[in-house]
Amino acid sequence: MASTLVSDPASIATGTWHPPHSSRAIPARLADIGGSLTVLSDEDDEKDKRLAWGIRSDIEISPRVGSIPRRIIFGNESVFETRDNDAVDAYLQDRGEGRSGFVHRLEIVRPRMIAFVVATIVLASTIYHYALPALVEVAVLVTPPVVPDMMSAGTLKTLDQVTLGPSKLPEAKREDITSQFERIAAHAEGGIGRYKLNFRDGGVIGPNAFALPDGNLILTDELVDLAGGNTEMITAVLGHEIGHVEYKHSLRQLYRAAGVAGLVLLIAGDVGSGVQDVLTQGGGLLALSYSRSAEAQADRRSVELMQEAGMDATALSRFFDILETKLNDHSGTSILSTHPGTPERKQAILDYAKELRIK
Repeated sequence: MASTLVSDPASIATGTWHPPHSSRAIPARLADIGGSLTVLSDEDDEKDKRLAWGIRSDIEISPRVGSIPRRIIFGNESVFETRDNDAVDAYLQDRGEGRSGFVHRLEIVRPRMIAFVVATIVLASTIYHYALPALVEVAVLVTPPVVPDMMSAGTLKTLDQVTLGPSKLPEAKREDITSQFERIAAHAEGGIGRYKLNFRDGGVIGPNAFALPDGNLILTDELVDLAGGNTEMITAVLGHEIGHVEYKHSLRQLYRAAGVAGLVLLIAGDVGSGVQDVLTQGGGLLALSYSRSAEAQADRRSVELMQEAGMDATALSRFFDILETKLNDHSGTSILSTHPGTPERKQAILDYAKELRIK
């Protein structure tokens, strides 16, 4: 209820009065009667009825914050609320209590508001660049196995329902790819038992291969076709995905996304259900892309696994040749995710394979 100064010189402001521990609102006015703050009813049938009173030292008056209604709290815990901030300020100034609240002073002085905004930005930037990475690493270390399992199960189930379809590859080809995949998985962290290769028709996803946090790998028919059925190149791509699992890149990206959402929550107050979806259902897993350093790590791991299995350690580089020729991919992205530039990655793979041979 809006309020204005009333004509009675003893009156201070008009507003509403709430009885103790009640949400009932009674139209009323605040008056100074003989030095006592008194709330008088403005209801027609109880006009001027005294609802609450007390001396100033026993009454709490909330500080001014912009145009937010002021609350005058009496000893019996009843509350008088008014929007007439100027009237309350005038009353307090007459009593020598004229200093506004800190937040209100900050609000009305623009240079201080600018300083406050700058301080908020600096704090958020510091948290993002220093605290968040450290918290992500701690979260990865303490994550129980059931969490990656939940993420992966939710993601794969959703993809199978919405996007992916049963593989149309001949059984013999799937067996050939699986056999080569098991050769490199045997040298990976956790051995063959930790990883499972799933064949799918990619649908709108098209040629792709990706790893889920629990060690499930998905390979689409379209990527097999793109590679011309070359099992060694396909295996090198799968070695790259094993690298993502070993280094827990998916978990780190998910926790980082959740951390950023939490930072937005801290500043803006609401992020919806995105954090819960990402952490419990894996709904945002495929929307995340790996960093350049994560992709480089996975590339090197592919080279290592291929060499340890007695296969062509540079096969992944040959796959990138196909990306350049068939897809005209000379930029900073590829069909798998947001990657470093294809020519740059190809050369890095060749250099690392040469380095391993020398060792």
